[in-house]
Amino acid sequence: MNTRATPTAGGRFEVVVAGGGPAGAVTALVLARAGRRVLLVDDRAAPPGTTARLTIGETLPPAARPLLHDLGLWSHVTGGRHLRSTGILASWGSPELYDRSDVRDPNGHGRHLDRNRFDASLRSAAVAAGTELRRAAVVRHHAQGPAQRLLLRREGAFEELLCDWVVDATGRRCVIGRRLAVRHRQDRLVAAYTLLDRRVPHGRGTDEELRTLVEAVPDGWWYTVRVPAGRLVAYLTDSDLAGRTLRTPTGLLAHAARTRHVRTRLEGYASPATAPRWTAAHGLRLSPPTGPGWLATGDAALAFDPLSSQGVLTALHTGAHAGRTVDLCLRGTDTQTLADYTAFLDGIADAYRGHHAHCYGQERRWPTHPFWKRRVDSSMSSEQRPS
Repeated sequence: MNTRATPTAGGRFEVVVAGGGPAGAVTALVLARAGRRVLLVDDRAAPPGTTARLTIGETLPPAARPLLHDLGLWSHVTGGRHLRSTGILASWGSPELYDRSDVRDPNGHGRHLDRNRFDASLRSAAVAAGTELRRAAVVRHHAQGPAQRLLLRREGAFEELLCDWVVDATGRRCVIGRRLAVRHRQDRLVAAYTLLDRRVPHGRGTDEELRTLVEAVPDGWWYTVRVPAGRLVAYLTDSDLAGRTLRTPTGLLAHAARTRHVRTRLEGYASPATAPRWTAAHGLRLSPPTGPGWLATGDAALAFDPLSSQGVLTALHTGAHAGRTVDLCLRGTDTQTLADYTAFLDGIADAYRGHHAHCYGQERRWPTHPFWKRRVDSSMSSEQRPS
């Protein structure tokens, strides 16, 4: 039997979704369409009239198309400023480039997203379906009987509310789940990244290359991609291998200048005026991802190494599944619902681990360098561990 929570002055909601990225927005959308009273709490989207934050996780693979069609959201990536992705060029396992094109993919081309616009469009779809959106942050959460008590910070003030279910879609921060479960980190991978938004005088003209370029180097790997706002370049390495020179614009580009292929994509671009941004990029798993009255989705539940290029796709899939799961739990008719959701995440995690080990195992040019040796050792350890 489901016991309804008594709301406080914060509002009457069955579900509060914390985090307004793709996973949170799709969770809210699915729940609102099911007739649920949903509050989407988002503290990271840029308010109107301000500069949006730069983020990585800009590639939407072709496999996202069927899901977006099912959700009625495909038009959100075919219009606007999003660019068509025509595949990947990679120097991985060899100094030469090989081409992996999307031409033969039955789902067509992927997209290089303007992430801020894409995320905002998903939130707008959730609001159009009946979700209430508040620019606020969850600062405290605990169960109170069958209800979930949340303390929100909104424009410097605090408000408290009760709900029946809370969904953690706060990404790697995992502000709710990290206090209720254990997070398992895969390695020490970090990303330093910056946006190059204009060419210097006498540059090569318009940059029309829409393929992502990936290049392995002795201490990690690089990628660069054309996005609507300019050209994004990122360096991936382990936190203890990242030198201080990478923390300045000139230092990062000087490091890129030592590559064979990435440097040619950056020719003609001016050095950015601001320091590179840094973010954790390691695989991450929350265990367990659910509990009484709460559930984690997106990167809060399962985050991937960017090499997979599956982060946005996984956020959309897990968000849709999370919405359906919470709706069934509110109906109170299926005692297996949370176990099914966990099994769904387990399947994704198993496929990711196999893909991750295979991809890193293809690069064998620097077997004694710490970055690559760690991944070979980790792969061997995983193969020897009982399932």
